[in-house]
Amino acid sequence: MASTLRALRRRILTPDISETKLSTRGFHDKGPEARFLLESVGRTFLAGFARAAESQGPDDITTLDAIEPQYRGFAYEGAGMAYALMDGLSLGPARRTARFLSGAGDRHIYMAYVGVGWAMARLPRMRWAKASAAAGDPLLRWLVLDGYGFHQAYFHTARYVRDQHEEAAFPWPADDPTGYAHHAIDQGIGRAVWFVAGSSATLACDLIDRFPERRRRDLYSGAGLAATYAGGGDEGELRTLWNRAGQHRPWVSQASAFAAQARVRAGLVVGHTVLATGVFCDLTPEEAGALTDTAVPDHPASTGPTYEMWRNNVADVFIQRGWY
Repeated sequence: MASTLRALRRRILTPDISETKLSTRGFHDKGPEARFLLESVGRTFLAGFARAAESQGPDDITTLDAIEPQYRGFAYEGAGMAYALMDGLSLGPARRTARFLSGAGDRHIYMAYVGVGWAMARLPRMRWAKASAAAGDPLLRWLVLDGYGFHQAYFHTARYVRDQHEEAAFPWPADDPTGYAHHAIDQGIGRAVWFVAGSSATLACDLIDRFPERRRRDLYSGAGLAATYAGGGDEGELRTLWNRAGQHRPWVSQASAFAAQARVRAGLVVGHTVLATGVFCDLTPEEAGALTDTAVPDHPASTGPTYEMWRNNVADVFIQRGWY
């Protein structure tokens, strides 16, 4: 009976796989290879979501480790969404996400936090506190909003990308007086733009350059992260993104280093990670990832989120090296 109920829960909660097709989303189709990669990202995300939704608990998803390294992180992102969604909908104690983040999801912690943001985008705001309760690390919690921004741009592309809707006074987190939320959301929108553009660097840059200048740093940063973590661009396209980013290049480098560290931490470095960090950082993924570790602030920021200080610390390394 319990397994039947879990299977029913999976069927009810898991989005339809057709929603991940470029044709369904109306995204640019660059060709079969890029289409396969980007749609595989979506399929694997849903596989991770479905496995978590049907699991007995966060310790029961070890089968995700059989997924090839190229896509495995996206499965854990989907699992993060599922556990946060179930916590948000639960009438009892919300414990799934906390167990996931401290257990199976720890190696994929960045992706797991992003998955929580996906769940928030699907829940009424009155349920956000419960869904996000476990994702309260003061350094990483902004990745939740990155995930929220990605979701909105991916599923509501006309409004968030083409009409450039901006979340001005955002209600989460409630204890942030700086208004940083819209920056973190824009970083997620920038990641989604890479998918909307079908991993075409020229089209991604065209879309970003239509936004007001004040938003482009975060958008280019997001695109650089997606190009490094998800892939889809050859060396020429990565150099196009790099060249078009102009004054925002240090934050493309920063985001590429963050993506590299996410893959290094999880043991998921693949060829396109090496290519992207070479173009964007002039470093190996391991070197770029190590740089992000040494740049973590050793004290809370007094003028804004510590997460933004971390990002700026990494960007400053590349500025000091003249790598822009």
